[in-house]
Amino acid sequence: MSTEFRKLLFEVSEALVTDELAALKYLSLEHVPRRKLEAIQEPKAFFEVLQEKDMIGVGNLSFLKELFYRINRIDLLTAHLGSSREEMERDLQVRGRAQVSAYRQLLYGIAEDLIPGDVRSVKFLLQKQLPKNKLQENASMLQVFLEMEINGLIKEDNLTMLKDILQKVRPDLKKRIDAHEGKKKENYSREEVRYPVSVSAHPEEQGAEGEAAKQHGKIYKMKNNPHGYCLILNNHIFKNPLQNREGTLHDGEAVKRVFKWLQFETVEYMDLEGKKLRETVKEYSKKDHGNMDCFVCFIFSHGEKDKIKGVDDDCVNIEELVSCFTGTNCPSLAGKPKVFIIQACQGSRHHPSVTVEADSSGHLEVDASPLTSIPDKADILIGMSTVEDYLSFRSKTGSVYIQSLCKKMELLCPQHVDLAAILTEVNNEVAKTELEGSKQMPKITSTLLKQLIFEVPQCKVDK
Repeated sequence: MSTEFRKLLFEVSEALVTDELAALKYLSLEHVPRRKLEAIQEPKAFFEVLQEKDMIGVGNLSFLKELFYRINRIDLLTAHLGSSREEMERDLQVRGRAQVSAYRQLLYGIAEDLIPGDVRSVKFLLQKQLPKNKLQENASMLQVFLEMEINGLIKEDNLTMLKDILQKVRPDLKKRIDAHEGKKKENYSREEVRYPVSVSAHPEEQGAEGEAAKQHGKIYKMKNNPHGYCLILNNHIFKNPLQNREGTLHDGEAVKRVFKWLQFETVEYMDLEGKKLRETVKEYSKKDHGNMDCFVCFIFSHGEKDKIKGVDDDCVNIEELVSCFTGTNCPSLAGKPKVFIIQACQGSRHHPSVTVEADSSGHLEVDASPLTSIPDKADILIGMSTVEDYLSFRSKTGSVYIQSLCKKMELLCPQHVDLAAILTEVNNEVAKTELEGSKQMPKITSTLLKQLIFEVPQCKVDK
């Protein structure tokens, strides 16, 4: 960190008072975990955390500028950051430029406009819903709002309780929430023109389901570029040459082609031992995904029931890898979709024919426990190339499952079909494929709460 930048942070830290620090912390809740923010008692520590999260840095002051603009410290904006109110207003009108959510802006604005008598009235009306120690005289309105969120009384898509309270205390501020919700519905309607609800496998059901999805906004946001990381862990050359996986390079190239087209930052790691598989996945779970919409991970290797093999034959539990990305372990992806696509055997039933090779490294013990569950967390989808106990097939031109998936994505993403529906199409295609007398049945396990529809850029995918 440069001396000038350190000096800048010191000077603005010295100019901030306690209430302003609380406001900055509240406005940053989408980017920094709540527990980490709770421990911060002074501005310098807050700025250090923002640096850790890559939210601010030398040459990267947009978030800091926005924060000072939101709390109306235009003097700091002008004197230290070379900006102005007018310049910020112009910048924030650009679509996608604002980093503080509209929801967070709304609640902060309401808290600022409530006079002390209003705050006492709101606390009085919340006596049955919140503990007394959270409603003490010195508790600010932002602290009350945060406590309401923690207790599930309000959230971004449900402000009913707050509206009911404000209707009694400050009807003018209740109207502000109504306007916010109206604008949100309007924006969603516009997005629906570009991203309609996915094509149903049963056309007769599409009308009701499609309308319900539209009404409730059940589509994950895909607004950033890149949308997220597409991590590819591709094991080709094993310590035992007899286990080398011919054709897997074609799978890697197909995935990179499709996900670069879909505006993901694609990264491929080749030939990882079991320990390195774990380390790489954990490394990506520790990254800051705050400015991303999604995370996608492809794993190509040999496997056993509920396990992936490193090139050294070290087995790694699939659940261990997926668990790195739960809301607790990866807060910056909380509420965002995490997708894992796994091309590997999950057992040894059905032997391959001469011309098609199976992704299995050998005989498995009969009492190996099957994959019976995944972490019971929201927003996770796992696509397996095969169900438990069975083989997964691959030829010299790539695996049946991954090649089918990439072709279906190229065909159906431009039609705004959601990923679960695309994977269902893949299941159908793979299940029908004759593999020299053998069959393969892929599997989808999902705790996604919304439809995952990838935004398709104007340019066509490179072939």
